[in-house]
Amino acid sequence: MGIGGSIALIAIGAILTFATDWHMKGVNLDLVGIILMAVGIIGIATITSIARRRRGAVLEETVVERDHHHGPIL
Repeated sequence: MGIGGSIALIAIGAILTFATDWHMKGVNLDLVGIILMAVGIIGIATITSIARRRRGAVLEETVVERDHHHGPIL
């Protein structure tokens, strides 16, 4: 699930919770909407933390400079 999927879950959950007045026997649509919004928020938090870790790993790469006449400088 990407950022788009997480945002879609939040939007669908908000619609079910705040914009509908349907009543189904045995199903609380307000609770379903809140659960969908919570899953979307958890998804966004997870995706951003993974992206932050990957970005940190890329910044820690070692750079090796080369001298064109004598080979690598260490």
